[in-house]
Amino acid sequence: MRLFAAVLPPAEVVDELGVRVDRLPPGEGLRWTGRPGWHLTLAFYGDVPEETVPELRERLARAAARTEAFELALRGSGQFGGRALWAGVHGRTAELKLLADRAEAAGRKCGLPGEHRRYRPHLTLARARTATDLTPYVTALDTFAGSPWTVTELALVRSNLPVSGVPGERPRYEKADAWALGGAR
Repeated sequence: MRLFAAVLPPAEVVDELGVRVDRLPPGEGLRWTGRPGWHLTLAFYGDVPEETVPELRERLARAAARTEAFELALRGSGQFGGRALWAGVHGRTAELKLLADRAEAAGRKCGLPGEHRRYRPHLTLARARTATDLTPYVTALDTFAGSPWTVTELALVRSNLPVSGVPGERPRYEKADAWALGGAR
């Protein structure tokens, strides 16, 4: 099964950002991510063999227990190479990075390859197949400042890729498991 570790913003935070995103023009060539799937990826594991999942769950539970709850907010925006538009993350990002490092280490210790990139916290809003001028979208979202929330859990998310072949179909994400952070008991 295709899995990743993530922080899932609460519904009110998603709704707040959604109101702002709904005001943006659709943008030719942009594939918008769906609100039900908005998340902050910590570590992407890819296709994980069934026999590895119990060990991964155990290691993620330990990572969560060793990490105190912390506050974040979605604020501003940016882009990756004209191919991805994202909302920025502010607040206790050092703690978020630590949780990401622990989630990546959990996968690595299970023998999963991982992505091993420098962690840059963001929430992906849209993607483009080819480089696109995203400047108007970044500018429109640059002043966005969402309400802060306390991150209290680490989630293991299953990614179900589209199989119908219908243009515009998006991946579906489902929370496979979650663990309370150490300070959130």
